Amino acid sequence: MKKIILAFALMTLCLSVNAQKMNNDNKKIAAIEDRIALKNIVDTFSVLADVKDVKNQVLLFTENAEVSSVNNGQTGTTFIGRKQIGEAFAGFLNLFDVVYHINGQQTVTLNGNKASGISYCQVVLIGTENNKKMKTTMGVIYHDEYVKENGHWLINKRQSNFTWTEKTEMKP
Repeated sequence: MKKIILAFALMTLCLSVNAQKMNNDNKKIAAIEDRIALKNIVDTFSVLADVKDVKNQVLLFTENAEVSSVNNGQTGTTFIGRKQIGEAFAGFLNLFDVVYHINGQQTVTLNGNKASGISYCQVVLIGTENNKKMKTTMGVIYHDEYVKENGHWLINKRQSNFTWTEKTEMKP
């Protein structure tokens, strides 16, 4: 009888350890899926900017999201809500013939249905100024706060920090 009780206890212990391991594995997989989803938001934001699809770009933000900018250390305007954000993005993007984002590294901190992240990006803008074709290249660091709504990650707050800018005339 003692052997049966001991065997049962060992079997219960093994099942408990396996259940905990499966739970930890599920948490790890969920964290990986969240990190991939957050990287996808940043990349999709850039792709939509490049094709000037502001209508879909603003859907990456919460309804009452906040977007602000810092340019060479100077705080710029803050836009709140998809409508204001969309109008600002459209107005800016319409200044250029070509918009091209190159995304780099991203770090995120997950905290349940909230997360924060930093993403690096190089933006190239080509437009006409004073009848000259000009290329503006900028280094941008995005400081983002994300929320998960209805199973989907969205940007709730973004500070775009334009750390450097280089402008050159393009030769014909």
